Amino acid sequence: MNRSIRQLASVVALAVLLSACASAPEPVVKAPAAEQPPSDQAMKSLSAEVFTFAYPLVLMDVTREVMTARVPVNTFTHKRVFPDASFADVVSPNADTLYSTAWLDVSKEPVVMSVPDTAGRYYVMQMLDAWTNVFASPGKRTTGTKRGAFAIVGPDWQGTLPKGVQEIRSPTDMVWLIGRIQTNGKADYGNVHRLQDQFRLVPLSAWRKGTRSLPPATPRATLVDTETPPVEQVAAMDAQAYFSRLASLLQDNPPSPDDDAMVEKMLRMGIRPGEPFKTTVLEPSTARAVQEGATAALATVTANARKSAAGGSGWRVSRDMGAYGMDYARRAAVAMFGLGANLPEDAIYPTARADATGRPFDGGARYVMHFEKGQLPPVKAFWSLTMYNDKQAFVGNELQRYAIGSRDRLRYNRDGSLDIYIQYERPAPNQMANWLPAPPDGFNLMMRAYWPDQVLLDGKWMPPPVQRVN
Repeated sequence: MNRSIRQLASVVALAVLLSACASAPEPVVKAPAAEQPPSDQAMKSLSAEVFTFAYPLVLMDVTREVMTARVPVNTFTHKRVFPDASFADVVSPNADTLYSTAWLDVSKEPVVMSVPDTAGRYYVMQMLDAWTNVFASPGKRTTGTKRGAFAIVGPDWQGTLPKGVQEIRSPTDMVWLIGRIQTNGKADYGNVHRLQDQFRLVPLSAWRKGTRSLPPATPRATLVDTETPPVEQVAAMDAQAYFSRLASLLQDNPPSPDDDAMVEKMLRMGIRPGEPFKTTVLEPSTARAVQEGATAALATVTANARKSAAGGSGWRVSRDMGAYGMDYARRAAVAMFGLGANLPEDAIYPTARADATGRPFDGGARYVMHFEKGQLPPVKAFWSLTMYNDKQAFVGNELQRYAIGSRDRLRYNRDGSLDIYIQYERPAPNQMANWLPAPPDGFNLMMRAYWPDQVLLDGKWMPPPVQRVN
């Protein structure tokens, strides 16, 4: 009963609106037959709005499909080394932390995550729902670094948990758990590996029986494309495939109550949970309008994801990641640009695509990012500056250095200031320690400030502009 109620919850608002205008109330779940279907222009607009609204959900599902083709659901996969330039599973990877990730399915029962004592080492176990909203972040900032156990439960689950197990309720049955453990360079790998091996996931039923770990699961054979990046797979979908996938996902991952207006728009388009969306049954002109709307929306999401900051510094600092409310355009752009972004309280990600004068970065030029003494990024954990190419992937280079920051042995100036050298060509020997290699063509930068101080959260500190020096 609860499952049925939840599946229909996303259309209740529409039923109320329609029944208020009728002579007698009845359980309306779709538009009356007498209502005129939307015009082609209206369908194009609806298609664009719904595409943007649904983009994070569809991208999450494709990403889940790709990653669980290698490691089954409810199973941790631990990255033992930093990603390199060949890594393409997700956009904007980092070389600051070793990941421990898992895709959870909590539709049948809760999953218990046990965490070790990290002895003060920074870590965060971020949890995203199917719409990319962060609903929990156990870790040093929120729960400390002592040993603990957390039960991730689905939206409909009712019951009691064993003593010592803390409940974390997910708004959707699909959960992406992204664990990040501070890793101070390659020499620190062994210490982090020992911690990773103590992070475990078991079903609640097994936990009640005293089971604290399970043998490694074996992935099933699959025809899933694990080579093409998920962002590219979504971009290649036509409108029928995209909206059909959305409809199938709505059953177990309903929109939030605040999304009632978008639920109504999906129904007007003919998108209903569990029912394939078929453009072949539409008039040809209407089918074209649906496709045109989806195509235009993808272009807009892409443009928003690439948009650089206005103003003199060249940096764009977002303090609204991880929880987007009804800002669907922002949510879609973040998903495309940096799927899996943390809450700002856990990390802030200033980005730049242009220098201090607004000129786009070009690896053929040389740049310097200068921090005055006492003006390094204000954080309680650590910070880094990462180089990406135009596909938000790492840039191959002779040093295999993809990021630089507070954990590195940087060379400071005599007055205590710091210069980071950003360029394609090898710099002078005395600048090598502070060199962030660039590609020979366009690039962009992302700073990561882990556990930022309040001055950064309040916008009272900004990264210094990146100056072109030739």
